[in-house]
Amino acid sequence: MTHSPSSRPHIGIGVLLVNSEGLVLIGKRKGPHAPYYSIPGGYLEAGETFEDAAIREVKEETGLDMVNPVVLCVSNNLATYEEEKTHTVSICLISKEFTGVPSLMEPDKCEGWQWCDPSNLPEPHFEASQRAIECFLEGRFYRQG
Repeated sequence: MTHSPSSRPHIGIGVLLVNSEGLVLIGKRKGPHAPYYSIPGGYLEAGETFEDAAIREVKEETGLDMVNPVVLCVSNNLATYEEEKTHTVSICLISKEFTGVPSLMEPDKCEGWQWCDPSNLPEPHFEASQRAIECFLEGRFYRQG
């Protein structure tokens, strides 16, 4: 099967920020990902490490300075593909090391940030974010469908 470059999956980066109380940072998305809730994230840029992308995305979206993110899990976002016709494979990283207070840095992309119990997430929840949090709670690297 031959694929054009535009038909190939994109690489998403998600970041699970966990505070000292075990809560995770969740934002309500606007624009193309509305009305979903999601962890901070975006796309990997050419030549960028997963860790550098995670640090950049967290800073751009929340204003937080994060260090030492570690790869947590991978998700193949087929439900999102069915809905949006864009296939994304997401690499999720986790960090408990960050400074600052979450701020709304991109008001055109997000309504605001809140700390949430990972076992009781707001709905509707973005597939890649949901999968990352499920993997975190279950101690898994990958969770099929």
